[in-house]
Amino acid sequence: MKKVYFALILILLLSFTSSEKQISPYIKVTETSDSMQQSYDKVVTALKSNSFTILGAYNPSGKNSLKVIAFTKNNLKNTVVKVKDRGALAAVYKIGFQKKNGKVHISYTNPDYLLRAYLRDDFNKYKAIFDTFSEDIKTALSSIGSDFTPFGGEVTASDLKDYHYTVMMPYFTDPVALNTFSSFEEGVRVIQANLKANKGQTKQVYKLIYKSKKIAVFGVGLQDTSKGESKFLPIIGEDNVAALPYEIILQDTKATMLHGKYRLALHWPELSMGTFMKIRNTPGDIKDALEMVCKE
Repeated sequence: MKKVYFALILILLLSFTSSEKQISPYIKVTETSDSMQQSYDKVVTALKSNSFTILGAYNPSGKNSLKVIAFTKNNLKNTVVKVKDRGALAAVYKIGFQKKNGKVHISYTNPDYLLRAYLRDDFNKYKAIFDTFSEDIKTALSSIGSDFTPFGGEVTASDLKDYHYTVMMPYFTDPVALNTFSSFEEGVRVIQANLKANKGQTKQVYKLIYKSKKIAVFGVGLQDTSKGESKFLPIIGEDNVAALPYEIILQDTKATMLHGKYRLALHWPELSMGTFMKIRNTPGDIKDALEMVCKE
């Protein structure tokens, strides 16, 4: 009888687990025969026509076959910053363009995925606003395509708030310290000056500054051909190009970044351990580059 009872409990647990929501990090919009420039122009027009703000754009790895647009919207931007532990990282979303097999593939970072990961216990508090933001993206991009297929792997919804790749790997709550400045204003000045000077072989893709709250997010392109995007992106997958650029967040006087072993794994959840080991130096390389950006 005990064995039957145990079996029933196991079946119920497995049933509950298998029915839990699975979420992917990216949404595919379409494949098009338009040129990269035509595709980019259409997306920019669609976003602007629907009250989104374009923060910046660039070609990851310096490749003409890859492009990313960083964007936000006021309702989202003004909500996530209320979450004190680096909530502003969830303010910026990306649309990726990849020229492959004669077609331009267009996709974007899934807000439902990143918001759960970055805001954790605060996600449900503002869920209605986040749902509206997600629908607004879909509405805007419906003029571009109608696919809207999730891709890039799956993570159980409840696991995203405490996501980590495997045992002993870092979490969202394990940021890497880059520098502490004498003031917020000094931090902004130093970071912007270093990005303008391409310190660490980097470039500024975008900035989002909440001056009154003393919070700033910088999107940073990693241009070192031997250690940056052109090194690691072909290994882990250019399909997920919307994962880029990498971010520095300045909160008051402290500049930090998400740990590479967390940030890369979150955006490439399908990575095998074997592939992960091929980029084992990348988290340290990214840290070195962003430390140079924050160096006074």
